[in-house]
Amino acid sequence: MSAHDLETRIRRLEAIEAIRLLKARYARFCDDAYNAELIAPLFAEEAIWDGGVLGRYEGRQAIREFFSNASSVMPFAIHHITNPEIEIDASGDRATGRWRLWQPCIHAVGEQALWMAGSYRDRYRREGDGWVFEDVLINLEMLSPYEAGWSAARMVEVPA
Repeated sequence: MSAHDLETRIRRLEAIEAIRLLKARYARFCDDAYNAELIAPLFAEEAIWDGGVLGRYEGRQAIREFFSNASSVMPFAIHHITNPEIEIDASGDRATGRWRLWQPCIHAVGEQALWMAGSYRDRYRREGDGWVFEDVLINLEMLSPYEAGWSAARMVEVPA
């Protein structure tokens, strides 16, 4: 193996680890009352956050505004984000990721306890020495009342 090959492999592994850290920070900041001031800088200026039924927001400022109100809708959430599949492109400066989400949470209307599950499909790019989200797409597969469980009600509608 040449020194160039080794350097390329190390750069790829470092990118994968940096993207894992980016996603972990996103989850931690969401669990910190959806701290918009910490979440927004994780996104590229023209990024898209698409939560499906949760809404679609284009641009860092729109994402910041969405998250600045998110804790009034969902005052409690614990994001368990697992099963990362991260692929770095040939340039080494762009990547895609797939993740699974399992999230106990509370919806503010009626203080309804919910189980949320789904998947993330993300796109990332290197900016300077770090990585940012270009797109975050969430596919909700389950939003079930805690009491009833997902066998009785796999997807419920919650007021915005």
